[in-house]
Amino acid sequence: MLIKRATDIPSSEITSEHLYRNRRQFFKAAATTLGAASLSAFLPAPSFAAASKYDTDEKQTPINDVTSYNNYYEFGSGKDEPVVNARAFKTKPWSVAVSGMVKKPATYNLEDLLKGIVMEDRIYRMRCVERWSMVIPWHGFPLATLVKKLEPLPSAKFIKFQTLYAPDRMPEQRQPTLHWPYTEGLRMDEAMNELTLFAVGVYGKEGPAQNGAPIRLITPWKYGFKGIKAIVKMEFTDKMPLSAWMEAAPREYGFYANVNPTVDHPRWSQATETRLTGGVFDQLRPIKTRMFNGYESYVESMYSGLDLRKNY
Repeated sequence: MLIKRATDIPSSEITSEHLYRNRRQFFKAAATTLGAASLSAFLPAPSFAAASKYDTDEKQTPINDVTSYNNYYEFGSGKDEPVVNARAFKTKPWSVAVSGMVKKPATYNLEDLLKGIVMEDRIYRMRCVERWSMVIPWHGFPLATLVKKLEPLPSAKFIKFQTLYAPDRMPEQRQPTLHWPYTEGLRMDEAMNELTLFAVGVYGKEGPAQNGAPIRLITPWKYGFKGIKAIVKMEFTDKMPLSAWMEAAPREYGFYANVNPTVDHPRWSQATETRLTGGVFDQLRPIKTRMFNGYESYVESMYSGLDLRKNY
């Protein structure tokens, strides 16, 4: 993969650490620093949700980095390309086709599919296979809520997800970077895990497109490439799906993609990571990568007896 360094943020634009501990203060400072007009699409609603039990209290990555430093190959392989190439991407209207081993297969208008589902905010650590990480406040809902609504059959063991295929709107799909459209999958127990989210936005608000709007997958104990974006298809199946990166480079990217500091990528160690939190010296201070990205208590029981070196 092509890796580019994030541009250092001038010291005048770095939010002091104590502001990260208070959401109201953070957004007030962000609006002043970055300009209220440029943030209007991403600022949260006036009311703030109570802190989630899943939240990390680690320093959050500034909104400017979260929305401008992205892995989204449909809009370019460079980290700085999606924010530019996704600028005119339309996310409404949107539909999701549900098929396979499920009682309620249909093509749903997204608004209808999400009707009655309560959105929430969760601050998750996110780890990229390329050794950089962020702390992001996602806006979304547990995937389990939607799965229960669709009523999968007992025979369904996996869910296969597929991204929109639209080369006229997603320029990198005109290149043979991957076998498009992008596909990913989860085991059913992973999909039903309480940490697994379908996110509709960041920082308390829907969007933006470069972060996967209008709906994307979040599994914070896995590497970031599992987080399929702009989802248009969900298939309930009894067969393990072949994901896009498994097909492209099976020695490097497996189905599980669990964050594991003891299993190196073939081209680099995964023992440390660089946290992007807005400080000019952050990239000079690698931190130790934690097993399952620090979410062991929520997920390790799902992999009991599974050789995680072979099932990477």
